[in-house]
Amino acid sequence: MEADGTHSRRTFLKTAGATVAAVSVAGCTGSPNDSSSNSDDGLSGTLTYSRGSGNSTLDLHVTTSGEDVKVTNQIYDKLIDFKPGQNQITGSLATEYQLDGTTATLTLREGAKFHNGDEFTAQDFEATYRRLADPEYEYYLGDEQVSAYANIAFGQIKSVSVVGDYELEIESKKEFAPFFRNMAIFAGGILPKSEIEGGTDFSANAIGTGPFKIDEYQNDGRRIRLVANENYWGDGPNVKNVIFDATDENSTRVSQLLNNEADIIDGIDSEGISRIEENDGVAIQEKIGLNVGYIGLNMERFEPFRKKKVRQAMNYAINTKVIVDEIFSGLATQSSQPIPESVMGYNGNLDPYPHDFQQATTLLEEAGYGDGFDLELAVFKNPRPYIPSPVQAAEQVTSDLSEIGINATINQMSWEPYLEYTQTGKHDACFLGWNTDNGDPDNFYYSLLHPAVESPDGQDWVSFDTEGFQTTNVSGWANGEFMSLVEEARSETGGVQKREEQYKQAGKLTHDEAPWVFLDHASVLRGVANRVSGYDPAAVGGPFLRTVSVE
Repeated sequence: MEADGTHSRRTFLKTAGATVAAVSVAGCTGSPNDSSSNSDDGLSGTLTYSRGSGNSTLDLHVTTSGEDVKVTNQIYDKLIDFKPGQNQITGSLATEYQLDGTTATLTLREGAKFHNGDEFTAQDFEATYRRLADPEYEYYLGDEQVSAYANIAFGQIKSVSVVGDYELEIESKKEFAPFFRNMAIFAGGILPKSEIEGGTDFSANAIGTGPFKIDEYQNDGRRIRLVANENYWGDGPNVKNVIFDATDENSTRVSQLLNNEADIIDGIDSEGISRIEENDGVAIQEKIGLNVGYIGLNMERFEPFRKKKVRQAMNYAINTKVIVDEIFSGLATQSSQPIPESVMGYNGNLDPYPHDFQQATTLLEEAGYGDGFDLELAVFKNPRPYIPSPVQAAEQVTSDLSEIGINATINQMSWEPYLEYTQTGKHDACFLGWNTDNGDPDNFYYSLLHPAVESPDGQDWVSFDTEGFQTTNVSGWANGEFMSLVEEARSETGGVQKREEQYKQAGKLTHDEAPWVFLDHASVLRGVANRVSGYDPAAVGGPFLRTVSVE
């Protein structure tokens, strides 16, 4: 099922959106963006997008930050993309694509040009892939620089063959159900071979084929100006300029929207929603999210978390209903498993852990921690899509844990240092979350809870410094039964029914083993001025700003 349309919050219906009903392995053709290139004539003025954090880089191969991706998605095209505001893939720089067993064949778009004037060809994809994922390539970024997306997006690829300038053959290591969905992940954005092999620093010099080009990168990525690509191959863009502005305070971003200083804002808390709804000329746009918020329990660093009963006790102790209903003001639902209800494989037989201090105390005693313990709880300062009010939620968590003898000290950090802190395993417990990259359950289960390495015999966790470890698994969890189940599910191309059952089993196993404290699935919220048209908040991919106009 495609994602439901966007509604103002006043009329929003809590309906399921963006269900992944199946993964196509048959031939797919076409794209909604096959129009001729458009000129600068007739474009509206400047669109200002205000957010809580800036960019750490424009190099899409070294980041896992959603803030970085908001900008790079305007600059780079992929072979496959998502339809704006929908959980349905479509051709982008590939016009036809087909998967037969382990072999994918793709016909590429002719006439698409990079911002430096180079014409896009199959050789550019090959060089891009090798830069991210091939240690034998002279221009490979290196194991210390590439992000976890080298494995998430391209880890299934065995080889890339250039058949012709506009023909590719990609061989996967084994049958892989979400193959084309993974090609639509932001890290699949294509760079020009000439710039890769010419030594261009892409951290502040992004060069793609997308609807916008980089113009200014200021204040360490806190203010970024893009300009329309007059040679864009597809529909749009409809504005001359896009400005991404980082403003730390939630209330200040709302004021920017109300004072006509911003056209779109994100990172909105409950107070901000009230202010926006009380004013004319602006509105809240809301959509069912494809995300999860959780507390990762680092089993490598913090020994008590290696015991399942301790992890379960944490889930019983923390009142997620209060967090969701009161702190998040009903903008989210409690979670019982890694995937939200609208994703294929959701297990409807699982309930969120109830708030039960007695059960939590009993489990701690049985685990040998009846006297409790001290721990650090890391938390980011500003709202994220999956955790709208992180600091207030952390305060609720520490209060709840104190009732069972666990003394949690909050460590607040800004977003970019926070990602570095958690992905190098310096935390005991940490707030984190995930917006799906491709709408498939594999993107939750494998990306967040599979370590991508084997676990040592007799333990269900691995060290963060293990070669090849997937750093998005901030719990360091390495449960053999779970790993086997997820590996089987991602390789199942015979039909959706078997995959669905496998993911239901994975959900039950994850719920019971509790490598996280399961928190919530949140709605996608944006504050939008009425002068903006053509904007559709995206639960996956995006933001799709090429479709937007400003009066």
